[in-house]
Parts: sequence; C-alpha cells; structure tokens
Amino acid sequence: QVQLVESGGGYVQTGGSLRLSCAGSGRTFGSYSVAWFRQAQGKERVFVASINRSDGTTYYADSVKGRFTISRDNAKNTVYLRMNSLNPEDTAVYYCAARAGYATSAEISYDYRGQGTQVTVSS
Repeated sequence: QVQLVESGGGYVQTGGSLRLSCAGSGRTFGSYSVAWFRQAQGKERVFVASINRSDGTTYYADSVKGRFTISRDNAKNTVYLRMNSLNPEDTAVYYCAARAGYATSAEISYDYRGQGTQVTVSS
C-alpha cells in the first residue's frame, strides 16, 4: 500500500512559478512510476507529466513541455513538479499517482492517488 500526499499548491500571478511535491509513504517509493494529472473546474482530469521508476525517463503533455519539470528524490520518497511560466490555463487541482509498472499517461492505469493540491494562476 502506498499513500501519496501532494503539497506546494497556491496562488500565483501569470508568469510565476511553483514547485509541487508528492510525498509517498509505505513501500519503497522508488519502485513506483509516478505521474501528475490535473483537473480544471468542470473539465476532466488530464495527464501532465510522468517519471519512470527504473530509468527516470520523463514524459510531458504538449501543453507543459518546456515549462514544467518532473523529478524525483528517492531518498526522500518524493516526486516534484516544477512549474514555470504559469498562465491562467494552468489553474487546476493537481494530483499525483503511482503505479508499479512503467509510467503511462492513462490515469486509470495507476494504482494509488493523492488528494490533490490547488493551483490558481491569476491574469
């Protein structure tokens, strides 16, 4: 069993930056691939970024490429999402999810999910 807790969300102006954290507990977090998803109000949850458990390969949605960076610190059981050049379209609740296999962009394939952290970007 893995418990995931997101933090780092908040309110920021357009062009600003935030760093989200996804802290994992329970079994060895490094053995899990982790992804970030986001859900804007009234819209479905969508893939943002992921990082593989084994080789650390990262993947990004086109909408965040070049602006967001996913990374992990297995010694701290934490995955980060650094978000730069934020704009109002990035406003959403951000969730992290973990799975034992390779990372995918399909949320349904993930076994564990956190409760989310709100990110609000003002214009």
